[in-house]
Amino acid sequence: MHTVKVKVLEESGNSVTLQLEGIDRSYANAVRRFCLAEVPSMAIDDVVILENSSVLYDETLAHRLGMVPIKTDLEKYKLPEECDCGNPLGCHNCRVLFVLDAKGKEKVTTVMSGDLVSEDREVRPVSESIPLVKLATGQSVKLEAYARLGRGKEHAKWQPCSVAVLTDGKNEGQYNLTVESVGGLPAKKIVTKSIELLGKKLKEIQVSVGGAS
Repeated sequence: MHTVKVKVLEESGNSVTLQLEGIDRSYANAVRRFCLAEVPSMAIDDVVILENSSVLYDETLAHRLGMVPIKTDLEKYKLPEECDCGNPLGCHNCRVLFVLDAKGKEKVTTVMSGDLVSEDREVRPVSESIPLVKLATGQSVKLEAYARLGRGKEHAKWQPCSVAVLTDGKNEGQYNLTVESVGGLPAKKIVTKSIELLGKKLKEIQVSVGGAS
């Protein structure tokens, strides 16, 4: 049996590069794909527009809100399909409410992601300086936005990382996995969660095959 070795080659900010040794390339690539498509992250999914006199259509504003990276807590919140609330809008266990109430001032005002008020201080935009919309004097935007956990395979807004690349290492059987987080989850957390989910999926397949036989 091969001994699996994992070594941190480089770590800085939201990026990490790991050296994987003792595993098949297909498994290493599966870990990479799970980082992009299977690891859950938080993103705004439902927007209730109460007032919008800006130059942006409601749909455009909602789309911009959906693409704002959100700090994610995988221990506190559940995926909608794993929550037993049965509420289409979710509950405190599977969604977070954001409120935006902005008005134009004497000069053109740029509404930023930091103007979103979250009911959970730990679940907030990763940056407060992401522009959402500009408001002229007399214009206003008032809305409620609901964020939930989702997966990258559903929509790009739920991808926890912007980069997940697998390259060959210096020696045969070595692979370097580089993951760059968008900020919602630490890069290391994305990799460890990917491995956890992949292991769970493989066990499910093993049980299914065993049952079929």
